[in-house]
Amino acid sequence: MTATIEKPKADRGALAEMVAQLASGDIRVVDLTNILSSDFPVIVLPSEFGQCEPFRMETVSRYDGNGPAWYWNNISMNEHTGTHFDAPAHWITGRDIANGTVDAIPPEDFIHPAIVIDISDEAAADEDFIVTRAFLEDWEAKNGRIEPRHWIALRSNWSRRVGTLSYLNLKDDGAHSPGPDADAMRFLVNERDCVGLAVETVGTDAGQASLFDEPLPAHSILHGAGRYGLQCLTNLDQLPIRGSVIVASPLKIKGGSGSPLRVIALVPAAAD
Repeated sequence: MTATIEKPKADRGALAEMVAQLASGDIRVVDLTNILSSDFPVIVLPSEFGQCEPFRMETVSRYDGNGPAWYWNNISMNEHTGTHFDAPAHWITGRDIANGTVDAIPPEDFIHPAIVIDISDEAAADEDFIVTRAFLEDWEAKNGRIEPRHWIALRSNWSRRVGTLSYLNLKDDGAHSPGPDADAMRFLVNERDCVGLAVETVGTDAGQASLFDEPLPAHSILHGAGRYGLQCLTNLDQLPIRGSVIVASPLKIKGGSGSPLRVIALVPAAAD
């Protein structure tokens, strides 16, 4: 006779308790999303490639002759405009990943805890600062081992440049912004099993990453392993090193490679 193994039942009060803590302020909601407007810059590629279209909005009616009781707009944009999500299918290394488009990703993968790695001092001193494996190992020695299935959020304070030319930071030789090298990405993906990389810059790769010996390693390694990217975040300085949960739900675009989204973080007040 085969014994029946009962799965442990979920605590039915856990969600109610979370809602109560949100209402009481014991859990804070931090908005990690920049305002999406036609003024928000998009990544600029070399001129021989197709370009990312900026956000556009056109009023259809606003309590007028085109619609006396309603206000609405037509909008258009690239999938990778503003604060946005990169799915595995965004990159050639992820084109054959199962469930690699935004409509096919399991929705539970949009909710994961985060580890925040502060590189703001390094980025302030060197706009081309590169996150290496040695840097991450030194960080772990001071802050503890990076746990699996977490977003790795690089706090660079780059979002403070939004509204200025120094956000894209384009110069004669291209963009300049911080980011990881290939060894760092292999470490995070293969040895620490991260869910993805979350950054304040316009892309998960460093501005000069196309010139690396292994070009654009964040995109190549993340998406080739079925992991995700979050770009153009803000307010990462309001998150603790550990203890927050990032909720990042892209639009369910059929076959989509990415999507603008509203990213929030849930933070225990005790972590302040």
